[in-house]
Amino acid sequence: MSATITRSPASRGDLLRNVLVADGVVTGATAILLAVGAGPLGDPLGLPVTLLRVAGLTLIPYAALVLGLGLRSTTSRPLVRLLIAANLLWVVASIGLLLTGWVDPTGIGIAFTLLQAAAVAAFADLQYMGLRRLG
Repeated sequence: MSATITRSPASRGDLLRNVLVADGVVTGATAILLAVGAGPLGDPLGLPVTLLRVAGLTLIPYAALVLGLGLRSTTSRPLVRLLIAANLLWVVASIGLLLTGWVDPTGIGIAFTLLQAAAVAAFADLQYMGLRRLG
């Protein structure tokens, strides 16, 4: 079994590459929002400014990696599996953050956390579907 996805005409890898690009763009936009807007977002979300800023700064290189992977003509299956696992870990951590009591988010903060976790879960699912489509 090859660990590389190669591009062919009408490639079955188009779904995966498109999802990776979309994930990279959305994650990058979210990263910038959190990193730059942590101060103004903290109070309305009821989340610590440091948490928001660190999350944003952490997501910037991750978003670049995902976007770069989506723009390549070949993609490593093991790396995509690792990205899927990282996305799922983010979802678990986001929900865990709400359940542990480490933070006291507002209703808007809870909604924001759950919505971004749902978006990340959707990207993980679509990436998994893209891998399966490759056979």
